[in-house]
Amino acid sequence: MGGPRTSIGFPHKRVLLQTEILLNVSSNSVAQKIYVELNNTVPCVRLLNATHQIGCQSSISGDTGVIHVLESEADLEWPLSKGPNPPYMVLLESSLFTKSIMMKMKNASSRVAGVVVVPKTSPPEFSPHTTCPNENTGVYTETYDHNLAHCNTTVWNPRGNGLSYEEFDFPVFSLKEDNETEVIKQCYFDHNRVVNGSGLQYPLCAMQLFSHMYAVTDTATCMRRGSIDFSTSPVMVCNPLGDYNVCAFIRPYNSTAFGHKENESVVVAAARLDSRAFFLQDSTGAEGSVSGFVTLLAAAQALREATQEAPPTRNILFAFFHGEVFDYIGSSRMVYDMKNNKFVIDLDNVHSILEIGQVAVRSGTNLFLHSDPVSRRNNTIHDEVTNLVKNLQSSTAGLNFSFVETGFSQPLPPSSFQRFLRARAIPGIFLADHQTAFNNRYYESFYDDAAHLNLTYPSNLSPEEQLEFVTDTAKSLTEVATAVARALFKQAGGNNSQVNNINADPKTVTQMLYGFLVRSNNSWFQALMAPELKDLPHQANALTYLVQYLLANLTGTATNLTQSQCKKPDELPNESTYMYSYFWVQGMVPPNSTQRESFCVRTAVRLAKAVSPAFDLGDYVSKEYSTWTESQWTFIKARIFLVASRDLEMLTLGVGVAVLFTSLLVTYFVSTKADVLFSAVREPNNGAY
Repeated sequence: MGGPRTSIGFPHKRVLLQTEILLNVSSNSVAQKIYVELNNTVPCVRLLNATHQIGCQSSISGDTGVIHVLESEADLEWPLSKGPNPPYMVLLESSLFTKSIMMKMKNASSRVAGVVVVPKTSPPEFSPHTTCPNENTGVYTETYDHNLAHCNTTVWNPRGNGLSYEEFDFPVFSLKEDNETEVIKQCYFDHNRVVNGSGLQYPLCAMQLFSHMYAVTDTATCMRRGSIDFSTSPVMVCNPLGDYNVCAFIRPYNSTAFGHKENESVVVAAARLDSRAFFLQDSTGAEGSVSGFVTLLAAAQALREATQEAPPTRNILFAFFHGEVFDYIGSSRMVYDMKNNKFVIDLDNVHSILEIGQVAVRSGTNLFLHSDPVSRRNNTIHDEVTNLVKNLQSSTAGLNFSFVETGFSQPLPPSSFQRFLRARAIPGIFLADHQTAFNNRYYESFYDDAAHLNLTYPSNLSPEEQLEFVTDTAKSLTEVATAVARALFKQAGGNNSQVNNINADPKTVTQMLYGFLVRSNNSWFQALMAPELKDLPHQANALTYLVQYLLANLTGTATNLTQSQCKKPDELPNESTYMYSYFWVQGMVPPNSTQRESFCVRTAVRLAKAVSPAFDLGDYVSKEYSTWTESQWTFIKARIFLVASRDLEMLTLGVGVAVLFTSLLVTYFVSTKADVLFSAVREPNNGAY
C-alpha cells in the first residue's frame, strides 16, 4: 500500500522512475491479457460478537479454484469427490443456494476454493436468518417469563435456516451483472465442461476471489488487537456495527437540555431502518423494514398540518432505529441514553409506544395489534394498552382493512419495543401484518425486494412516470399510514374534530417505495437532498441520510432564508439551532428551466448515535447490549483466467531452472577463461621501413 512516487528535486532518479513507469504499464498490459476482472460482485464478510465469528473470508493472497457450474444438487459429487482438479470454485444459481448445499461444501472445504451465487428467480421461500430473531437480547428472558423465552410460544421465523450465522473458511460472492455471468459460463463450457465423466484437457478456466478479513475469534479479541499501538496510527481490525437513529418531535425540545422534562408526556412512534442479507449491503428489506418506515414517514407527513393547527396535549416522537437486526443496537442505545440523562427526554416522559413492523404482505383485510402479556398484568398498563387499541381500531373507519388484537397469551414479535420493556413497563402496541409467524417468506434475504411487494409498473412508462405511478402496494400502505396517523393524534390527546382531516398522501408513499426499492437516483430524492449529497445513494450510510432528509421535508417548514443564512441561522432573530436543524436542499427543476429552485428547510429532525453502549462501556462480552462488529479488509476483488496443467507448470519450471543453471555455467566458464577469450592480439615490435 502506498501513494504515487515523485522525482521532484531528485534529477538522478528520473531514469529509475521512467523505467518503473514502463514496467508498470507493461505489467498492467500483461495482467489485462491474462485476467478478466469481475467488477459487479458483492461479498459475504466476517462479523463477530462476544462469543464467536460468522461469515466468510479468503486467504490473505486470495483463493483460486477451477470453475464448476452446479446445475443440480447431484452435481456436487464432482467438486466434492470425483473431480480430478481440486480445489473448485463453485458457481450456482440462487435456487441452489440452500443451507443443505452450503453445509456440504463447508464440510468438504479442502476441495472447495469458494462459491459464487448468481441471483435469478426467487424460490418459494428463503430466509438465512434464525427462527427466533434477536432471541437473547429482547425482553423475554428466563427471569422475565420463562414460558415466553426463546420463542417457546411462537416461532416467528419458521423458514429461517440460520445460514447467515454460519462461518465459512472460503469466500462466497454474489454476482450482480448478467454479462459477467455469461462470460464465466462460456469460459466454463469452453474449457471445463464435464463430458462422459471426465473433464476437458488443459488449460482450464479458473477464478480467484479476494476477501481476506483482518478480524478473528470474537469482538473482544479484535477490539483488543485494534487498541494495541504498534505505530503512531493504530490499525483497527474491526469496527462496531452502528449508524444513527433518526428522530423528530412534533414540538421540539432544546437539543442541549438532556434528561427529564417536567409535565411532559411523549408518545413514541417507532420503526426500524435496517435489514440484512447473507451478502454485504445486499438487502433492501422491502417487507422487513421499508414497509414499516415508509408507513411511519407517511404518517408523520399526514400529522403535520393537524398538529400545527390543533396541537395535541402530548408530544409525539418519531423514532427510526438503526441496527435493530443485530440485537437492537439503535433502540438499546436510545433507552441507555434516556436512562443516563443523555437524551432530551427520559423514560419517565414516555407515555406509550406504537411501533410499525412488517405491514405490506397481508393475507387478508386484517392487520394485527401485538402487546406484551407480562406488563399487561399490571392494571394501569393494561388499561392504557386497551385505550391505545381502541384508538387504533376506531381510526380505520372508512378504510379497507381492520386492526385485530392478538391473544394475551402470545408474546411480542421481535421489536424495538422490547428494549424499552427491558428498562421499565410501558404501554405499547406492535403493529404487523402477521398474527403469529411472519408472512414474510424472505425475511432478511436478498429476495425481500420490490418484486416481493408486487411493485410492478406498466412497461411503457419512463422512469419519471414510474416515480409518479401509484401502485396497489402504495395505496394499501397509504391507508395504513392514515390509520396510524389518526391513532397517534388521538393517543396524544388531539381534538377528535380534526381526526377525519388526517390523511396520508398516496403519491408520497409511491415515490418513497420507488426510491427505496426501485431507483434511488431519481428526481424526487435529488430535489429533497443537499447539493453536496447528490451522490448519496452510492454511499454506505445512504439510508440514514435519505430518511433524515425525507422526514425533514415531510414535516419541516420551507423558509425564505438564503443559503448563507441557512448555514448560520443563529445570527438571525427567531432562529435557533438549539431548537431546530436547518437543511439547504436542491429543490425541483421548474418546467422550461435548467436551474433548481433551492431553499432552506427548518425542521425538528435530529440524528442520534446508534452504536451499542457496550463499546462506550468497554464491555465487549456484554450480555445486556449488542457486541456485533464487522471485520476490516484491504480490498474485495474477483477475476477469472485460464490455468495451465500442473505438469506443464512443472515442465516450465524445470526448463526455467535448467536455463538458469546453464546460464550460470556459461557465465562461470566465460569469466574463468576471460583472459584467453578476450585477450588483445599484439602486433610485432619490429616494423619494416
